[in-house]
Amino acid sequence: MNKEISSVSGGQQLFLNRLRRHRIIVRTARILILVVFLILWEVCANTGIIDSFIFSSPSRIALCFWGMVLDRSIFLHMGITLYETIASFLLVTLLSILTAVLLWCSRKLSEILEPYLVVLNSLPKSAMAPLLIVWLGATPTTIIVAGMSVAIFGSIMNLYTSFTTVDQEKIKLIYTLHGTRKHALLKVVLPSSVPAVISNMKVNIGLCLVGVVIGEFLAARNGLGYLIIYSSQVLSCAGILI
Repeated sequence: MNKEISSVSGGQQLFLNRLRRHRIIVRTARILILVVFLILWEVCANTGIIDSFIFSSPSRIALCFWGMVLDRSIFLHMGITLYETIASFLLVTLLSILTAVLLWCSRKLSEILEPYLVVLNSLPKSAMAPLLIVWLGATPTTIIVAGMSVAIFGSIMNLYTSFTTVDQEKIKLIYTLHGTRKHALLKVVLPSSVPAVISNMKVNIGLCLVGVVIGEFLAARNGLGYLIIYSSQVLSCAGILI
């Protein structure tokens, strides 16, 4: 019996060692790829293989970033973009969950609104930003709405799809026990959709950042989007690549 336990433990230890080596190899390879890329970029820029004025170089980007750290301008731009991204992300998450719940509660309403949601989700969001500026003005609210517009329609559709694909047997059980639609929502639909909500949030945070930067391209005097546009106007590739 002891021999069997020791052999199993040895096999488990061998598996853990292999898994540990695999993780070390993967992490090392990732770091090496990045380091080699940066070294090649720097060498090519310094030797004239590529135009350093157009493509910049890691050293120039680092110096530009350090200069912005010293004058603290980078913190201002990052803070404003972060605030607008978080605000749009929280609003998208709240509104998409509430709207998806409303659509689940009313099948007729979901059938009416479904084609409109599909069309709105397929619209090019960058084309909507100028309209938002005309409607709302060049304010932080406009940028937050621009960030929301990129993610909200797809988020609503994904959450509603998740709500409608919940195990119907569990919902029937709720009704069999004289439960109401509210009980089915709170006891089955929402708990079963938690993984979908979390997955949706992971996607939405990136989409909101994209939307905020697009809004800052057109209607901001601060923020990372404004910094990118300003750097491109003064032909500072290092500033753009930060």
